[in-house]
Amino acid sequence: MLSKLFSAAIFGTEAFVVDVEVDVHSGLPSFNIVGLPDTAVQESRERVRAAIKNSEFEFPMQRITVNLAPADTKKEGPIFDLSIALAILTACKQVKPELLDEYLILGELSLDGSIKPVSGVLPIALMAKKIGKNKLLLPKANAKEAGIIKELKVFPVNSLCEVVEFLNKKISIEPISVDLEDIFKQNMNNQVDFTDIKGQEHAKRAFEVAAAGSHNVIMIGPPGSGKTMLARRLPTILPSLTLEESIEITKLYSIAGLLPPETPLVTERPFRAPHHTISNVGLIGGGRMPKPGEISLAHNGVLFLDELPEFSRGALESLRQPLEDGIITISRSLSSVNYTSSFMLIASLNPCPCGFYGDPVKVCTCSSSQIVKYRSKISGPLLDRIDIHIEVPRVNCREVMEKDNIEDSFAIRERVEKARKTQRERYCENNIFSNAQMTKKQIKKYCNINDNAKNLLYKAMEKLNLSARAYDRILKVARTIADLEQSVEIEISHLSEAIQYRSLDRKLWLY
Repeated sequence: MLSKLFSAAIFGTEAFVVDVEVDVHSGLPSFNIVGLPDTAVQESRERVRAAIKNSEFEFPMQRITVNLAPADTKKEGPIFDLSIALAILTACKQVKPELLDEYLILGELSLDGSIKPVSGVLPIALMAKKIGKNKLLLPKANAKEAGIIKELKVFPVNSLCEVVEFLNKKISIEPISVDLEDIFKQNMNNQVDFTDIKGQEHAKRAFEVAAAGSHNVIMIGPPGSGKTMLARRLPTILPSLTLEESIEITKLYSIAGLLPPETPLVTERPFRAPHHTISNVGLIGGGRMPKPGEISLAHNGVLFLDELPEFSRGALESLRQPLEDGIITISRSLSSVNYTSSFMLIASLNPCPCGFYGDPVKVCTCSSSQIVKYRSKISGPLLDRIDIHIEVPRVNCREVMEKDNIEDSFAIRERVEKARKTQRERYCENNIFSNAQMTKKQIKKYCNINDNAKNLLYKAMEKLNLSARAYDRILKVARTIADLEQSVEIEISHLSEAIQYRSLDRKLWLY
């Protein structure tokens, strides 16, 4: 007795179809799973056996062989439980096989036959749409996640009994429908706002420029100056997510198993703030079976690294490729996986180990060698890849107590979205969406400056000893400042402001 149905699995960020084949024939009772299963897949034997018996179906006391094809690709997780159970019941003629070819079937089984949610449903749904498999049988908790793909019919199921009755045409199940507009409306109210920040006008202006051009930012200032507050409020002035961006983010969160319950779609830009003790794998992704790291979970959002020098040197240097390319490649002996990681890096650090070098109130207790050692943990190549460097000094007590008329995030976001719209129109044929993504060729085309501005930039390059990469960063930031003012040309005032955002390139950085 042979049966076959279809399930799916994830490799990297992409899904592929898995043929679940079951052969049941006479012999000593046994239950074997082949096709490179991991431990979780192997353990499905006990879950499937108990679920079938506790759902009052007959479990065959014969020789059972389950093959998961393609057999040369590693399979992991409990995602195949439901499909294996149905294939066994079909081989034993307890389920009619007529409808099985039409569905992709996913789900983890409990011992009582109920169906639990699984990870990676959205990329599987996108793959199903691509290959023309437009019917999915899924755990009810995952149904809305797949239901955002309008071309699919997604049938939510709660138990093995319910699935069997549905396939035997004893009951009907209505495919789920999802209102995307309603999902986006649910998360429109921000819990934090730029009105919470008093003072630091220079830093807030820098963050507006960063948001308008998707530029990376590094802040240096004493403890308590508001660096973390600024970083956490950056997402409130970033442009709203498009549906395409939301799906890209949701795919990564679904694969990582981090999609919150009852949240079929991520509709807010992610803000990730890992602790400085994070491992390299935790930051960039990887593992025995590669999973997305923090830089990928921050895709289309913000990655905040507080106390930057406290992170390991290896972790910081691993940021170079994704900062430059917007993608991270994780290579293993048998395979290579690419994860998207186009994020805004916001980093902060103290001016010295004690945090009070240059502070007008507290005296620094660090020696010159300690300061140099602390700051040298951040390499020049990494600093070159950060567009905007700003100093965040101690806030004046009078500003904290008296300043009330502060611009809110909504007003800043309007200007940012206007600048981003200008950039989308400019780069509509270049497959990029912001100034920070410009290539050398595009910088040459869109960042023309007059002779006076060229002389100013030449003097800045010479005085600050800037690299060629820093030269490009200054022009990109100047282009963004011009876009905020809706200026076609980059004026000398725009270039001057952009040069001011390279404070860590000055000699004082080296003490």
